[in-house]
Order: sequence, then structure tokens, then C-alpha cells
Amino acid sequence: QVQLVESGGGLVQAGGSLRLSCAASGGTFSNYAMGWFRQAPGKEREFVAGSWRGGGTAYADSVKGRFSISRDNTKKSVYLQMNSLKPEDTEIYYCAGDSAGWRPRTSQTWSNWGQGTQVTVSS
Repeated sequence: QVQLVESGGGLVQAGGSLRLSCAASGGTFSNYAMGWFRQAPGKEREFVAGSWRGGGTAYADSVKGRFSISRDNTKKSVYLQMNSLKPEDTEIYYCAGDSAGWRPRTSQTWSNWGQGTQVTVSS
């Protein structure tokens, strides 16, 4: 099991940037699939980006070209750089991890979750 703590959320104007960080403790971080999801009130938690064991990445179509996921295995951390933010990106963002090394985009298949951080983009 890995414990995850997010940071870096906040309020930004449309077109601006934010960088989210997620620090992990416990587990062998380099073996883990790490991901970012987001959720708006009353909606399903949706996949944003994933970083797989071995170096591959994946993105939701809605953020491709604007968001970038990266990880530093020595610091046991994963990051989400968000550029060209839009008001529709306003949601709670969650860090997720799973020891399987790769996970599908459905949130129910991921084992470990952070507490979430609010991102608000004003128009």
C-alpha cells in the first residue's frame, strides 16, 4: 500500500497554469502505476493522465496537448503540469496509485487515493 498526498491546487485565471504534486510514502514507488483523476460534484471521477511502470504515459483527449504528467522515482512523486487552463477544468483533482504498474482508465480499478486538491479556473 502507498499513501498519497496532493498539493498545488488553487485559483487561476483561464489561460493560466498550475502544477499539481503528489508525494507518496510506503510501497516501491518505481513499480507503481500513477495517475491523476478529477471529479466535479455529482459526476463520475474521470481519468486525466497516467504514468506507467517502464515510462509510458496516457492522457484523456480533453487535456491532451495542455496537461503533462511526470514522475520522479527518487523523490517518490508524480506531477501534473496544467497549461492553457479552461473554466471547465474546474474540479477536484485526485492522485491515484496502483502496484500493478498499469491500470485501465476506470477509477474503480485503482487501489490507492489521495485526499484531493481543488482546482478552480475563473473566466
